[in-house]
Amino acid sequence: MSRIISLLLIPIFLLPFSTAGDFYSFTVKDSEGQDVSLEQYRGKVTLVVNVASLCGYSDNTYKEMKKLHDILSYGDYFSVLAFPCNQFGDQEPGEMESILEHVSTLYDVEFPIFNKISVYGEHTDPAFKFLTDSASVIPDWNFYKYLVDQSGQVIGAWGTRTAIQDIFDEIQAAVDKAKTVGQSDASKQQQQQMDTPNDDSDVTKDEL
Repeated sequence: MSRIISLLLIPIFLLPFSTAGDFYSFTVKDSEGQDVSLEQYRGKVTLVVNVASLCGYSDNTYKEMKKLHDILSYGDYFSVLAFPCNQFGDQEPGEMESILEHVSTLYDVEFPIFNKISVYGEHTDPAFKFLTDSASVIPDWNFYKYLVDQSGQVIGAWGTRTAIQDIFDEIQAAVDKAKTVGQSDASKQQQQQMDTPNDDSDVTKDEL
């Protein structure tokens, strides 16, 4: 019996795990290779996508991502986050400079495009691994989409063939929730500041 239990326990100890509590606790590389903290997106909803320039889905999906970002980023509660990847069909072979020029010229995107990464395998980017582990969905092609809420938790994942327009309502609902939470937190903070005694007035009273 003890032999059976020990055999069952072995895979548990061998399983990799992440010490990070949420997606926004990670640091990634920007398009210039500099470290950038995802903490700046806390409080926002993000749609994280592994992108490629030469894929058959590139044109339509980039147009959809731009439209989505333009509509929902108003108010600063949403952003698309794009991560170039060359693991599928060698469809993102260029250097970052050429990638940025390509998408800027064709699509005039305003959402951030980070440095090229691996999204599966031994060299998977840790932040992206958090997404795939949380969603139990590993990309097998370009343009997989992971929806992350305002606290950095994955709340949805879709494959290449799922059009962004088909998941717009879910994304918008998450953004609306983030706005409600953000406005509530701001109101509470403002109330706390109003309730906090003014130290300067106390000093003045003591001097009098």
